[in-house]
Amino acid sequence: MKPFRERNPIVVGAISIAVLAVALVAAFRAQDLPLIGGGDTYYANFAEAGGIKVGDEVRIAGVRVGAVESIELDGDKVHVGFRIKTDSQFGPTSRADLKVKTLLGDMFLAIEPAGSGQMAEGTTIPVERTSSPYDVVDAFEGLADTAADINTDQLAQSLTTLADLSRNTPEEFQGALEGVSALSANVAAKNDEINSLLKNLRRVSTVLDDRDQDIIELMEDSDVLFRALVARRDAVHRLLVSTTQLSQELTALVRDTRADLKPALSSLEEVLDVLNKNEDNLDDTLRLMAPFYRVFANTLGNGPWFDTFIQNFPATLPDLTNGGGIG
Repeated sequence: MKPFRERNPIVVGAISIAVLAVALVAAFRAQDLPLIGGGDTYYANFAEAGGIKVGDEVRIAGVRVGAVESIELDGDKVHVGFRIKTDSQFGPTSRADLKVKTLLGDMFLAIEPAGSGQMAEGTTIPVERTSSPYDVVDAFEGLADTAADINTDQLAQSLTTLADLSRNTPEEFQGALEGVSALSANVAAKNDEINSLLKNLRRVSTVLDDRDQDIIELMEDSDVLFRALVARRDAVHRLLVSTTQLSQELTALVRDTRADLKPALSSLEEVLDVLNKNEDNLDDTLRLMAPFYRVFANTLGNGPWFDTFIQNFPATLPDLTNGGGIG
């Protein structure tokens, strides 16, 4: 065998460069190598990512068959790419679901085989055949729908029967069951009221949603009012202080004039007693004064002078200059 040092260095260098190039390509494409990587790549569109990450497991019937390779946002969908590294068979109508792996939030992608044959490499599973982890909102909506379909009468009867069957159990357990039975009976009896309450709550929420702008404007007006009150705080404070001082002055005035007011009030009480005793006379005086006042007003109503006469007085006077007199 020819020694290595005696070989053509140009040929040796070219072979070495070729080997390095193959090694670099193999390093960058290791996942496509039969022993290291390999497998077929598929895609799935999800409504939401649901916490899935690159590198999470891909499982079929609970067995790991690959891993997630890419997660991208495609419009309003999440485009997830995954590689199947085994010879697992799943049809062209298979489903893809994101499921919870651990309580700490780890996820995995589960493939549910469906259809005959094998799904072609590079196929994208549409959103219609995928699902994300269960949503809390959907859970409560499902609970509401399920609760609405419950026959409350049958539930109350069932719980009552259970309470009857468990009469020989400890008293605490019996009391608990009786309480649950009574509760279910009350719920069954108030079924119509509960339905009405839920409908009214829906109407209230609808009205609040329609009047959200009015509520916002009301809050803004309230803010303006509170700002004005804050700005007028000093004036309101001065008004309260002045009112307090006025009250104190009035109290002092009453206290200082109490000695003078007591005789005056006593005299006023005596005057009122006299007026009360002469109430009939005052009424007659006022009644009889009315005609006089009417005639007096007519007499003085002719101008700056008034007419009057003296009864039984002669119309002509005698001449007193000639010794005459009134006979």
